[in-house]
Amino acid sequence: MAAAVRALGRARAGRREEKEGKTVFGVPERFMRPRLVFIAVTAILVGFGLLMVYSSSSVTALLEDGDAASYFKKQLLLALVGVVAAVVIARVDYHTWSRSLINLIWVLTAVLLLLVFTPFAGGDALGANRWITVAGFQIQPSEFAKLSIVLTAASLAERYFDEGTLRWDEFIKLMAVGVGLPVLLIIMQPDKGTTMVLGITIVLMAYLAGVPKHIILGFLILGVVAFLGLSLKDDYSRQRFLTMFDPWADPYGAGYQLIQGFYAFGSGGLFGVGIGFSRQKYSYLPYAYNDFIFAVIGEECGLVGTLGMLAGFAVFAWAGLKIAQHAPDLAGRLIAAGCTSLIVVQMLLNVAGVIGIFPLSGKPIPFISYGGTSILASLMIAGMIVSVSVHSHLPETAYDSARRSWQMDGVPEDGGLSLVGEPVPRSARGSSATRGRAGSGGRGEASGPRRGFTVMSGGSRGSGSRGGSGRGGAPKGRTTTDSNGRRRIDLGPSATDRLRGGGRGGGRRR
Repeated sequence: MAAAVRALGRARAGRREEKEGKTVFGVPERFMRPRLVFIAVTAILVGFGLLMVYSSSSVTALLEDGDAASYFKKQLLLALVGVVAAVVIARVDYHTWSRSLINLIWVLTAVLLLLVFTPFAGGDALGANRWITVAGFQIQPSEFAKLSIVLTAASLAERYFDEGTLRWDEFIKLMAVGVGLPVLLIIMQPDKGTTMVLGITIVLMAYLAGVPKHIILGFLILGVVAFLGLSLKDDYSRQRFLTMFDPWADPYGAGYQLIQGFYAFGSGGLFGVGIGFSRQKYSYLPYAYNDFIFAVIGEECGLVGTLGMLAGFAVFAWAGLKIAQHAPDLAGRLIAAGCTSLIVVQMLLNVAGVIGIFPLSGKPIPFISYGGTSILASLMIAGMIVSVSVHSHLPETAYDSARRSWQMDGVPEDGGLSLVGEPVPRSARGSSATRGRAGSGGRGEASGPRRGFTVMSGGSRGSGSRGGSGRGGAPKGRTTTDSNGRRRIDLGPSATDRLRGGGRGGGRRR
C-alpha cells in the first residue's frame, strides 16, 4: 500500500513538472493560459454588452434622439477608448502604477472626488452628487476611484507585510488616509453601491495580505452596521430596503421597477423571446439599458442567456484569480485579486438587486450596462489585471543566482573559446604535485596564449624535446611509432602499471 502511494505521488509530481514545463507562445503555460482566457472572456462580455445596449436602448434612443443606435454609438466609442486605455495600462509594469505613480494617482483621485461637491457637479432628482461635467461629458469619479483605492491598498500592504518598511501604527494611519478618505468622500455623495463594492474588495485584499482574522471580522461587523445605518437613515434608502421584502406593497411607486423586471423574466422563460423583441423596453421598464439590463437579458435570452452571462463572469473570476495566484509578489496578487473582486462583486450586487434578493444599488453591470464611465473604468481595471499577468515571471531559485555568478576562468586572448573535452595526452597534462612550480625544461607553468589557464609542460620522460615549454611554446605530448610506421599518442603508464611500481617511466610503451 505504501509503495502504491509513493508511486502515485511520483506520478503526480511528474505530471506537475511536465505541466509546469509547457509553454504557450514561448511563455510558461501557468501565465499565458489564464491571460488568454481572461482577454477572451472580457472581449466576449464587452461584445455581448454592446449588443444588449443596442437592443435595450433602441426605443428610448429613437424617442429622444431620433436614432435608435445613438446610445449604442456612444457606448461603442467609449469602449474603444477603454480598450486603448487598457492596452496602455497592460503594457506598463504594474509596479510602476503601484509604486512610482501611486502618489500622483491618489492626488488626482482625491481632486476628482472633491470636485463632485463643487458647482461642476451634476446631481439627480434625489439629491445625489456623483458626476462632474467636463467639456460636455459627464464623468463619475467614484468609478475611477475604485482602481486607485485598490492600488493604494496593495502598495501599503506590500510595504508592511512584504518589505517591512512600515510599522503597524504607520500602516494603519496611511490606510486611514489613503483608503479611508476616498471611501468617505464616496459615502458623502452618497454612493452606497460603490461603497459596498469597495468594502468587500478591501476585506478580500486584507485576508489575502495576512491581516489578523479578528481585525477582518471587526471590519465586517462595522461594515454591516454602517450599511444598515445608511439604508435606514432617510426615507428613500429605507424604502428601497423595505421594497426588497414586498415590492407589491407599492406596485406603482417604490416597487414598480422591480415588478416590471419580474415581468420581463417571466416573459423570457427558458430561451427568451429573441434579441430585440423585448416588450418591457417600450417604456415599461425604467432604465432598461442601465440598472435593469439584466432583466432585458432575461426577457430576450431567457434563463439560458442569464446563466450564460453569469458563467462568463465566473470564467472572468477564475482567470483573474489564477493571474493573482501566479503573480510574483504580494502587490501583484493583491492588485489582480482586488481588481477581479471589483468587477465580480459589482455584477453580483446588480443581479441580486434586479432579482429582488438585495436592495437596489443603482450600480451597472460592468461591461454590460450602458454608461461611458462604467465601460471605461471597467476596461481600465481589466487592463491592470493583464498588466500583472504580462509582468509576472517564474520565481527565482538559489540555482538561478548561482548560475549568474558563474564565469569563465580564462578566455583566450584572441577572443575565442576553449573547448571542453578536447583530447590532451596525459604526458602534456602535468602533475598536481608540481603545479605552480615554474621552470624551464621541467614540469612548470608554461606561459601560453591562454589567460587564466594553468598549462603544464610534459617533462622529460620519453621522447620529445626537454625544453619545449621553457621556450614559451605549448608542451607537446609524447608520441611513439610502431613497427608499421603508425604514430600513436603515449598516454603514459596505466593505473595498474603505477601500482606495480614500474619505475619513474611507468610501464611499458607500445
